[in-house]
Amino acid sequence: MPDRFKSHGAHKATRCAICEGKFGLVRHYSWRTPLCSRKCVDRLKARRQSDGNWMGWLQIAFDHSPESRARMS
Repeated sequence: MPDRFKSHGAHKATRCAICEGKFGLVRHYSWRTPLCSRKCVDRLKARRQSDGNWMGWLQIAFDHSPESRARMS
């Protein structure tokens, strides 16, 4: 059993975190995350930026909720 868990952890370190592709001669890092190419670095940055944008949508949703309208009346 323990060997299975060791191999699973080793597999993660040998693959790109975004596309799970193999690493070439150059390994890129962003936020301590190993990535295989500059394209994956850009994908990770875009994903982190879009993850941060949902807070704005959440605020808009609460502003237009029926509960907030009832408080305004």
